[in-house]
Amino acid sequence: MNKNVVIASDSTCDLSPELIERYGVKIMPLTVTLGGKQYKDGIDVDPDAIYKHYEETGELPKTSAPNIAEITNFFAELTAEGSAVVYFTISSEMSSSNNNARLAANNFEDVYVVDSRNLSTGNGLLVVSAAEMVAEGKAAKDIAEECKELAKRVDASFIIDDLEFLHKGGRCSSVAALGGLLLQIKPCIIVKDGKMGVGKKYRGKFTRCLGKYIEDKVGDTSNIDLKHIFVTHAGCDEEIYKDCVEKVKAFAPEAEIFLTRAGCTISSHCGRNTLGVLFIRKS
Repeated sequence: MNKNVVIASDSTCDLSPELIERYGVKIMPLTVTLGGKQYKDGIDVDPDAIYKHYEETGELPKTSAPNIAEITNFFAELTAEGSAVVYFTISSEMSSSNNNARLAANNFEDVYVVDSRNLSTGNGLLVVSAAEMVAEGKAAKDIAEECKELAKRVDASFIIDDLEFLHKGGRCSSVAALGGLLLQIKPCIIVKDGKMGVGKKYRGKFTRCLGKYIEDKVGDTSNIDLKHIFVTHAGCDEEIYKDCVEKVKAFAPEAEIFLTRAGCTISSHCGRNTLGVLFIRKS
């Protein structure tokens, strides 16, 4: 008989409170430094606080991974009653979260750390898949191995309306930011091989670009696992994200679509009016 399996993740998975409860996921928050003070992502700070602070001071927050001691204590709590743990992290190419978790896991017999090779709900897709494997009665080690393979098929991308946060954070040159503003270029940020890069560049009003982007991503669903599709945004107006959900539904009516808001990590990098459609490919 398999041990009880707990699915856990760092807070970059960007699952909504409803999904965290539905799937019984345990969350380890990243640290957000804002105005010289430290906060825990999703616990005592949220993206709106980041945007407000930036508007008032021009200062972007800094995010940092949980340290080894924090994760060790987290794993100790989860395994206290004999449970096994499968723990997901943001891509090891983007943060020390995965390395710290792997070092902490060395102190435990049945804790398996999975590098999502992704961020936001690209990680969230794996977390949800793992929770469903638990319901099927699979063992923790098998779930971890399956999810490492599944990570290769995650399709994660976002459209960014304003390059200001990327520019201020040093991820976009002044020339590119100015060109994007003048030419109304909305870049598609994609995740490939665990890293963020620039994909197709859309031009025009944000809402028009989103429509083209959604058609490009899910207009052909033949190679998409339609079990779950995420629409994840970072502070878009309700009218915009609801319209995007409807557009995705029109192309993939049989899919369960999860609408979520990005947490502090992706919000501090990309800023408001960022929206992505994320899913798992069949191959």
